[in-house]
Amino acid sequence: MTPVLIFDLDGTLVDSKKDLTASVNHVRLTFGFPQLTEREIAGYIGDGAHMLIRRALGPEVSDSDVQAGLQLFLSYYRDHMLDQSVLYPGVKEALESLRDFRMAVLTNKPIRFSRMMLEGLGILHSFAAVYGGNSFERKKPDPIGIFQILSDTSGHIENAWMIGDSAVDVLTGRNAGVKTCGVSWGYATESFERTPPDAVIDHVEQLEPLVRKT
Repeated sequence: MTPVLIFDLDGTLVDSKKDLTASVNHVRLTFGFPQLTEREIAGYIGDGAHMLIRRALGPEVSDSDVQAGLQLFLSYYRDHMLDQSVLYPGVKEALESLRDFRMAVLTNKPIRFSRMMLEGLGILHSFAAVYGGNSFERKKPDPIGIFQILSDTSGHIENAWMIGDSAVDVLTGRNAGVKTCGVSWGYATESFERTPPDAVIDHVEQLEPLVRKT
């Protein structure tokens, strides 16, 4: 059985917070709101673009304005998503060393943007499957994406990992019955305190020995 590694995208493979911050603040400025910090916006990431904009604009903003803000965000982000976003150190090398595994990406980021980002950063070819927040009727932490990836890769639950930076990723893995690995360098790692993964790595180089010994 070929092992399957399923990665989150933002905060796990890619440090995208500068471009996400700029895009969210573009929306806030359009609405006449002051800018937010990278740290504040990082705390809003992980549940898809709609929730990102809902959180960034606040509960007092109407649903119709949130929808308008979302379209503004998507339009701006499409043109600026690779201005400053970079792979975390060692990611490309780690993917290369794990090329005998079947690898996939499961993110709540819209699929079109996810593929554009992976291609722009030169790692799209590493993945047998890529699914985004609008690929299915339900987003993470629903396990539907993991089950589809296992089907795509002829993988098995007992030989698969979900790797990410947040409780959303841990819960997705748990809900599917696969092992979970948290990365300590992402955006929502404090959520591991209440939803701990099976393992946590502090450097991407630690992933290979972890997944090869299990």
